[in-house]
Amino acid sequence: MKLRFAPSPTGMLHVGNARQAIANALFARKHNATFQLRIDDTDIGRSQEIYVAGIKTDLEWLGISWDETFRQTECLDRYNRAIEALKASGRLYPCFESEQELAAKREMRIRLRKPPLYDRAMLKLTAAQRAQAEANGKVPYWRFKLTDASKGWKDLVMGNCSVKLTTVSDPVLVRADGTILYTLASIVDDLETGVTHIIRGEDHITNTGVQLDIAEALGAKPDRFTFAHLPLLLDEGGGKLSKRFDSMSIKTLRRDGIEAEAMTTYLASLGSSKSPEPMSFDALAQDYDLSCISKSAARFDMKQLLGLNRRILAAAEFQDVRKRLPEGATEQFWLAIRGNIELLTECHHWWHVTHGDITPPAQPEELDYLSQAADLLPEEPWSEETWSTWTKAITEATGRKGKALFRPLRLALTGEEHGPELKMLLPLIGRQRSLARLALTV
Repeated sequence: MKLRFAPSPTGMLHVGNARQAIANALFARKHNATFQLRIDDTDIGRSQEIYVAGIKTDLEWLGISWDETFRQTECLDRYNRAIEALKASGRLYPCFESEQELAAKREMRIRLRKPPLYDRAMLKLTAAQRAQAEANGKVPYWRFKLTDASKGWKDLVMGNCSVKLTTVSDPVLVRADGTILYTLASIVDDLETGVTHIIRGEDHITNTGVQLDIAEALGAKPDRFTFAHLPLLLDEGGGKLSKRFDSMSIKTLRRDGIEAEAMTTYLASLGSSKSPEPMSFDALAQDYDLSCISKSAARFDMKQLLGLNRRILAAAEFQDVRKRLPEGATEQFWLAIRGNIELLTECHHWWHVTHGDITPPAQPEELDYLSQAADLLPEEPWSEETWSTWTKAITEATGRKGKALFRPLRLALTGEEHGPELKMLLPLIGRQRSLARLALTV
């Protein structure tokens, strides 16, 4: 068994691509299969090395490793052999229409209320007509002649699928400049490198039918591959999740503080009947089951991802995050804040609250109360019991309880309405800062 993930290095890895990468990697690990990383870089004009490096960095961060890797630009000979074989069998034929001519044909068919399919006019071209076109300086691009059959398969997610090829235009496989299109290069790679299972998005279903026809034209058996097509991802509003949103790139989410475990767990469970539970990549692989994924589109909900991220951080040990905390941060600091943050980047704010200079919001109506509280502030050394001791003394002196007691103190000490428990924060802030923030001098 062999699976592959084949990104194009024309942009940053997006959550939709990452979901497919995770699905393939988890399925491969569960079944002890070979996992291949293929860089689909035949679009030379848009492919960039910075994106190749970025894709690999993102995959490694997600916990995905690969057994083999290659680039399509390293395999041009293999595509040329396939092209020559298809030409020899008469399945690949030259075309000379311009984009304007093709557009006019499509418009005409639409006006006639016909599907805008290619009319195969170039199949009627005689050798003399082709020679004349080339003599006039025209360079052909090449289309694949589809059969009139339907291509069907048992999909691991979608169930029984079928594509009626008579409803699809003969695809262009080779451009006039000689560059190979994905439709051909991908299936040739899958055949020649021994890929057995292909997990990708449902937007490829029609393409799967076409590629099966190409594979059979190249001598492959009809049941050569096993497919699984994952439903599309929608945004929180139910619209299609756009790859153009930089905020949905793995690089951006990682930089913003999303944990790798949260991302892999969430994307693996997205659209399935299973609730996301934080677990390691290996544990996730053992639990992974494509049959649990719904056929309906899945909705990417940032609130759910943040909730999962929060749970992971709340359970994280100091040693797990030490290198990513502010310089000088202690285990005491981490234990104080970890249950109240959604993103690890928030720890910098609480480090400033406990160890820096802040300007709390003005509370003119509470000056007398805060002055009394400052007078009752215990001497150091402090512990987690200091907060309880102090507030008990304040209650006895002022009669205040509940919100009237705690809110002014929290605002004065942290500048925030909500946050980690003050019994944990107070020893970190210290007596000198506490007095200063209570509007008194040392």
